[in-house]
Amino acid sequence: MTTIRNNLQAVRARIAAACAAAQRPVNDVTLLAVSKTFGPDAVREAHAGGQLAFGENYIQEAVEKMALLADLPLQWHCIGPIQSNKTRLVAQHFDWAHTVDRLKIAQRLSDQRPEGKPPLSVCIQVNIDGGAAKSGVPPNEVAGLAREVARLPALRLRGLMTIPEPAPDFEAQREVHARAAALLRQLQAEGLALDTLSMGMSADLEAAIAAGSTMVRVGTAIFGGRPRAG
Repeated sequence: MTTIRNNLQAVRARIAAACAAAQRPVNDVTLLAVSKTFGPDAVREAHAGGQLAFGENYIQEAVEKMALLADLPLQWHCIGPIQSNKTRLVAQHFDWAHTVDRLKIAQRLSDQRPEGKPPLSVCIQVNIDGGAAKSGVPPNEVAGLAREVARLPALRLRGLMTIPEPAPDFEAQREVHARAAALLRQLQAEGLALDTLSMGMSADLEAAIAAGSTMVRVGTAIFGGRPRAG
């Protein structure tokens, strides 16, 4: 068994234990393998270990990788920043976009989604803890943007995505994630049919699951450290 397949088993065991501790069914949580900077061979190894959903930050790199893996039934998630000049690539090639933070980007994604493809699943990225250097919508502006995005015909608004600053311990991590979960519940109460909380990574997936995450984005714990440039 490859290292990647062993790592996948270990991460799935962590997810199962976290779900058990939170008294949640293990199938409530989807594992998104963050394959950015890793080549097609690493993705193939992960697929051989049963992984189908992959997250990519760098859009051009991801599209090139997708072409080399077109023979596999994979689901691709854009989890990096989306600039206006990259919306067409995201709309054409990805199944999900987690980082919508402006109506302009959402509108372009909808307009550029090819006919015949299912709606692009999207999450609104929320700057849940107010990090100065973080992308994302302030929590008090999410509801207005969500209502606008939900009206776009070629998108399906699924929920919220967060990347909070590192927190010192489990309880501090859980508290930040709980704010995002509360915001999702508020939007659901307002009538939006949302089902996704994309939050939690290698270092804090247990706290995220305790708070209600439905999708954890794990890269390092599966693929190892990122390859260095040069």
